[in-house]
Amino acid sequence: MSSAASSADADIELDAAGSPGAPAPADGAERWLVALDVDGTILGEDGSLAPEVVAEIARVVAAGHEVMLATGRSASMTLPIVERLGIAPEFLVCANGALVLRRDPSAPVGYSRMHVETFAPRQVLTTIGDNLENASYAVEDSDGVFHYTGAFPEGVLLPSSIETPFEGLLDLESTRVVVLSPGHDTEDFLRVVDSMGLHQVSYNIGWTAWLDIAPEGVNKATGLEHVIAATPFPVTTNLLVAGDGRNDIDMLEWAGARGAVAIAMGQAPDEVKDAATEITYPVEQHGLARALAAHFPG
Repeated sequence: MSSAASSADADIELDAAGSPGAPAPADGAERWLVALDVDGTILGEDGSLAPEVVAEIARVVAAGHEVMLATGRSASMTLPIVERLGIAPEFLVCANGALVLRRDPSAPVGYSRMHVETFAPRQVLTTIGDNLENASYAVEDSDGVFHYTGAFPEGVLLPSSIETPFEGLLDLESTRVVVLSPGHDTEDFLRVVDSMGLHQVSYNIGWTAWLDIAPEGVNKATGLEHVIAATPFPVTTNLLVAGDGRNDIDMLEWAGARGAVAIAMGQAPDEVKDAATEITYPVEQHGLARALAAHFPG
């Protein structure tokens, strides 16, 4: 595992330079840090963004709180969501915690890399390759570029992704490995993954037959620890996180252990709900907007 700092992805066409931060809360209220998953929490499962969610996030930011994203997406796929929301958070946690960005007006895309975690994917790829037939693989390198082999759904990988033979993936410096196995349903895929006895990496099952593998001990919670260490305002229990996937479990448990608010979406699997301090409505019923309205009234 290694740490590095560099400029953000060169192929992202987004300029957040000079965007103002949130104002201080009125009436002496303490500022909150609000960390939100993207897919299935902010965005519907079809990629839609409800006006109710946009409005509530904007209202919370206008009230002086820091709303940021904590996602499994790469930086390249996260910054367009920031643009769609019309916000300019100080920090972003990407690649399930392996990449932390900080707002930087001097950077070409408005953000620079504050922290990066990487690992060598050879062992995990060969282990999975021996156990899963007809799977597709993608390795996200330390520059945020995906190198892939096999078939992925349209829109999952950026046009800048590089098709690469399986053997060419083994020695890349990786922030994340993605495995897609469309021949398995979720429960079957969980059984196969558990039987592999993967070591030296952290892994989470995403949506059906989707496996995200991060450096050992790295997840959204560890990414948020870097954010809290660097944040310009104190964060104790004034923290709210929300998510819907198995890759949100560590973040939810971590927030709950701090005495913070940990919200699971209504459509989340039971093990995700069990990790939360509260459950809101499903994303289709604007559960995030309802939760923000409840916790930040007025």
